[in-house]
Amino acid sequence: MASVGGVVSRASRMRTKLQSALEAIVLEIEDVSHQHASHAAMKDSNAQETHFNVKIVSPKFHGQTLLKRHRMVYAALSDELHSGLHALSIVAKTPDEQ
Repeated sequence: MASVGGVVSRASRMRTKLQSALEAIVLEIEDVSHQHASHAAMKDSNAQETHFNVKIVSPKFHGQTLLKRHRMVYAALSDELHSGLHALSIVAKTPDEQ
């Protein structure tokens, strides 16, 4: 896992959790926090690694609605969402859909 000063990055933790829970065959995680630094909720905060784009392709999504797929991603990242992860943009597909 990538770390800075001994601290594992949120993106690395997210990668581990999503890979473990959803057995992703494609997993792309992009930190776009810098694009939101001027937002009111972020201005008075030292928060970093708060906004991410996630593309995940998993066989576990087969037969699941888009809403259910997103819920599966949110469930896997529950700890992160309760510790500073503010927003996710999710693309969730099956291997047949990619």
